[in-house]
Parts: sequence; C-alpha cells; structure tokens
Amino acid sequence: MSKKSQCKSETDSKTDSELLKIRAHHLCCIQGFQGYGYSPAFVANMRAVISDLEALPSRLLKLVTVCDAICISCPSKRECTIQESVLSRRIRQMDLVVLEKLRLDDGTIVKADDAFGLINSKLNNASDVEEVCGTGKWRPKCLWYAQAVE
Repeated sequence: MSKKSQCKSETDSKTDSELLKIRAHHLCCIQGFQGYGYSPAFVANMRAVISDLEALPSRLLKLVTVCDAICISCPSKRECTIQESVLSRRIRQMDLVVLEKLRLDDGTIVKADDAFGLINSKLNNASDVEEVCGTGKWRPKCLWYAQAVE
C-alpha cells in the first residue's frame, strides 16, 4: 500500500471540520518558528497552532495549497486568496514542491506527527530546503532552515 493511500484510508470518515488545514510548506515553518511574524495577531495565532500540535501530535491534518489555519491571521491573506496574484502563485509553488517531495497529493489527510516525520526524513538536505524556501522572507530567522542547510 502506498503512503498516499495509507494516509487517506486512516481518516476517510473524518469531515473537513474535524481536520486542521495546514499548507504543506507550513510543516517546515512550524518547526522553525521563533516568534517573529507579519503582525502580533499572526504571531499569536502561529503560537496557538503550534501549541495545539504539541499537545495533540496525533491531530489530523489536511495538507493543502491554499490559505490554512496559520494564514487566517496573516495581513497578506487577502492578496494570497486572489489565486492569480504573484504572491499566491509563489506560495502555492512552495506547497507543491513539499507535496511532491513527500509524494503526497493536495488534500491528503495525515496525523501531525507522521507529517513532521515525513518532512524531516524527505527534506533533509540543503538543496531540498533551498528548493522549498527559495528566497523566502523568513529564511534568516527560521531554525528549521538553518539546521537543514548547515
């Protein structure tokens, strides 16, 4: 059985409202977060999402390529939701790169701890991380990025 079907089959009975939607590239950002952000509301929301995942590592995630639980408090959310914006295309590309490297589809449902395990086993060299993060604004402050490119 492929990893894709294992992830989906565990949770076929779950509804979208029971799942935490997380952009695929945010699996990296969550691990490198140090408290910096676009605004105080964004930082508070990011901390809340991280706390939730630390408290419940088996929490079910739906990996997406659109605005998610973290984006809700982002000041750029409006621009990002316009699917033809340069920003939204660039960010979606980061998600698609992560999903491709994990060999998962947009919309895959997976336990949080399994998702982080996949990220850390499949994106574990400098070229992978560079491909995902590119010239992202938060690279210099991201602990996950720094650890991966050392």
